[in-house]
Amino acid sequence: MQPVVSDKIKALLNIKGKKYKELAQLFGISEQAMRNKFARGSFSADELIRIADFVNCQLAFNIDADQKVILTIEDLRNPVTNTEK
Repeated sequence: MQPVVSDKIKALLNIKGKKYKELAQLFGISEQAMRNKFARGSFSADELIRIADFVNCQLAFNIDADQKVILTIEDLRNPVTNTEK
């Protein structure tokens, strides 16, 4: 059974018209390695932030209707910027 977070990332990539291959290139890994990562559902917080930046979205913790914490590419220890936005 595929991890739920992988399904959500796949849906997001589909909505944004992005492919595994493009994401793999951003991460500096092969397309097969990216597919394996999706199969395992093994994404770190840094990787989730990079994915959000890649698809021009926000990764956020919604505390309540008035408060949320947004994580951006600037929050990474070693940011990798996406030049293909």
